[in-house]
Amino acid sequence: MAQDSDIALSVNPVVARSGQTADEGGATRLRGHMGVFDIVFTVLAFNAPLSVFVGFITVIIGFGNGLGVPVTYLGAGLLMMLFAVGFTAMSRRLPNPGAFYAYITAGLGRPLGLGAAFVALVSYLFILVGGYAFGGLSWQALVRDVLGGPDLPWYLYTGLVMVIVGVLGYFRIQLSARILTVFMCFEIVAIVAYDLVVLGRGGVSGVNLESFAPSNIVSGSIGLAVLFGIVCFSGFEATAVFREEARDPERTIPRATYLAIALMAGLYALSSWAMVIGIGTDTIVADSAADPTGTALGTVAVYLGTISLDVITVLLCTSIFAANLATHNVTGRYIYSLSVDRIFPKALSVVHKTEVSPHRASIATSVISLVALAGCIVGKGEATTLYAVLVGIGGYSLILLLLLTSLSVVAYFRRTGDPEVTLWRSLVAPSLASAGLLVAFVLATQNVAAMIGGSQGMADFLIGLFLGLLVLGVVVALVLRSRRPDVYRRIGRQDI
Repeated sequence: MAQDSDIALSVNPVVARSGQTADEGGATRLRGHMGVFDIVFTVLAFNAPLSVFVGFITVIIGFGNGLGVPVTYLGAGLLMMLFAVGFTAMSRRLPNPGAFYAYITAGLGRPLGLGAAFVALVSYLFILVGGYAFGGLSWQALVRDVLGGPDLPWYLYTGLVMVIVGVLGYFRIQLSARILTVFMCFEIVAIVAYDLVVLGRGGVSGVNLESFAPSNIVSGSIGLAVLFGIVCFSGFEATAVFREEARDPERTIPRATYLAIALMAGLYALSSWAMVIGIGTDTIVADSAADPTGTALGTVAVYLGTISLDVITVLLCTSIFAANLATHNVTGRYIYSLSVDRIFPKALSVVHKTEVSPHRASIATSVISLVALAGCIVGKGEATTLYAVLVGIGGYSLILLLLLTSLSVVAYFRRTGDPEVTLWRSLVAPSLASAGLLVAFVLATQNVAAMIGGSQGMADFLIGLFLGLLVLGVVVALVLRSRRPDVYRRIGRQDI
């Protein structure tokens, strides 16, 4: 890696004072004015809080550690905060987008960095395609069951959503950020309204602290609880993906990262505690295991009324749409970054002259998603199965990337010896995060079949796929180092 650290700015010229950049052909690079809340709400949209509320909390209660779920979320949030200490320290030192891709390259070298980029890109594509399938199913149920409309195939709704997302992804990121902000505000208001009503009424038998009793915290399958709890925080790393489009990124990115994690930890811990109180400590575990989604929607109907349940159903659809849009934008920027580095065709790195968006990379994302989803439909894939498998394995691979990134923080600062970064930020916090994430990765590897709701054979195949992508990236990088050293030097845009 020593030879990798001498890349001059001439490889990737930067006009620092103007805040604009250009490649060899003079094409303008991405730039924008995203503030802290623009990025935070984009991250929350990727995470889809209402989907977590309806589909994940009761799963962890039923199959994880039961009543102790609020502490699981607080613990997972603490682990993500530890990760963020090193993550944000890197973001202040590396003026390049790419998040996992850029940071792993800087810390662990170009070959592993490129492998991580391949894993990240395919992970986001899996999550995007799975989200499209789930969205189509949700819109189908809304139109048919709530609005009394025709019973159309789910993939027709998916196709319409894909068109809308593709159009929005073509334009500048601020447009998407505004739309996502509106959707996220409605979601959070709905979730907090449930929490406040339950706590205000005292639930079934009064407000209690049984969720925080040590015996309940470690009850059931604590491993599965930790695993699913961490997956519920997926997406916060995307704060660094928007670095080029952020206002004052050295401040905006760290603030957005910490705020996003804190909001998710607080919201999920409070909501799971309210759900335990609202349904009752005697029955919630059994009810959640028998019907996770039905249990969540049922308690909403009890405390907010049937009309509010219909509103929640509508908001669930918009939540999934917002997640699709956020994931599309993140995926497109990964394709853009790899194209700027010439790993992918240079044509995909062109930025729109007026929208200042990676419009070609966005179009490529839409085309890849369409082809992948069409293949699944032709192969008779069911929407619910696609969602469980693709999003589940995507979450698994993101844990791997978090682990590699945390290790890269330690390696980077040990090598550079930056005196301005404290030992806590450069070594202690990222080492603690690495230890926690290693445990989570082992648990995830042991429970992939449970994550994807499929067979162990399918789980083994998907694990092999992502490990194969990691190896493929390493091999491609080594070939580039031998045959195309100019392209090899561009990997990760390491201006250090």
